Amino acid sequence: MSSFVGDPGNSNNGSEQTNPDLRLHSIHVFVRDQERSLRFYLEKLGFHLVFDARLQSGERWIGVSPPNGTAVLTLIQPKPESQQSELIGRATRVVFLTEDVPGKYSEWSRRGVRFRHAPRLRRVNYKSDEIDSEPQASSRTQAPLWGEVFTRFEDIDRNSFVLVSFDAVTAAIETQRRAHARKLEAERRLAYELDVARQVQSNLFPHRFPPCSSLEYAGICKQARHVGGDYYDFLSLGPERIGLVVGDVAGKGIAAALLMANLQAHLRSHCAIALDDPARLLCSVNQLFLENTAPSVYATLFFGEYDGNLRRLRYVNCGHLPGFLLRNNQTVERLSSTSTVLGLFKKWDCSMEESQLEAGDILLLYTDGVTECFSETGDEFGEDGLLQSMKRHGGLRPRDILEAVMADVCQFGSIEQHDDITLMIARCREG
Repeated sequence: MSSFVGDPGNSNNGSEQTNPDLRLHSIHVFVRDQERSLRFYLEKLGFHLVFDARLQSGERWIGVSPPNGTAVLTLIQPKPESQQSELIGRATRVVFLTEDVPGKYSEWSRRGVRFRHAPRLRRVNYKSDEIDSEPQASSRTQAPLWGEVFTRFEDIDRNSFVLVSFDAVTAAIETQRRAHARKLEAERRLAYELDVARQVQSNLFPHRFPPCSSLEYAGICKQARHVGGDYYDFLSLGPERIGLVVGDVAGKGIAAALLMANLQAHLRSHCAIALDDPARLLCSVNQLFLENTAPSVYATLFFGEYDGNLRRLRYVNCGHLPGFLLRNNQTVERLSSTSTVLGLFKKWDCSMEESQLEAGDILLLYTDGVTECFSETGDEFGEDGLLQSMKRHGGLRPRDILEAVMADVCQFGSIEQHDDITLMIARCREG
């Protein structure tokens, strides 16, 4: 999921399939009259029509498949007195597997399907290796070490098939079916929950932008997964004063997204403190974050307070990557760390730095998903790649700069995005 000043976007390059599908296509069954046989398989056995094709030779092939099955029988009507015509009415050596042979026997018998005998149980005695075959109702069939219930049926051309149910296979089929159903349900629930989480997190990114006559700004966040731990925000700190925030919570996915929401709630609920003392705000945020997260969880954060009347940026960099000030004379200033990360230490303090901005100066904030983007050859985009991209597109408006830089990052990187990518651009206006 991607958020660009409240406008989601996403790109997916896809990947090649490395394990091509391979399956059995069909088994030939030779019949005297295709139309009559087709009605038998559809009406008596409950099969489905898979295809009805005419070959270049003029020969017609009809494919039918059992319910819930992937096997296909191709019904072929050979020419009279051909070698294939001699195969009509013989044992096909095709075995159908079902969970309930007696049930299927009763159902098909009522429909007029001819069986050669009632379901029987064939079992193996492991000690003597003797095989017994007898009707299922016999008392000797109770609790065999291993066994199969089977019968044989015929189509209207007396082509014969085996209908069988192995004890172990039947149990495996049921177990597999239930596991598959559970998996599908779990995937459905997860997809629904991820979609809800995506919508919730999308609403957490800023949709309103505090007015400031001397600053034009924009932000974008593109998650590596549906949701993530990167965060950016624009906080209203009073007339002509804006809080510019970029953060990165350790981890990825839903857990990081929850912590991101926690951090955002702390910042927004206490941002009034920043009107007079941003450092005190961050001390409060660190304490709340520390008390509500696991001991090993932390976040990096860049908090900048811009005063439009003074064109002054005061900032605290809490273990975050350095911000950059691209001056209008093409020089670059690094806004490095002024304190450690949030959420790890009870005794925590920070110092503030400040910079004076002039018309045309650009503030660039980002997360490590940008600089640690790797190409397929293992090269890193890095700070140099980011600054070069910024200088190429620096003449554009902040929103357009973000789109151009993001395109450079995505073009440089490998097919799969491995980390969240967040960028923020703020340019000091003329006048």
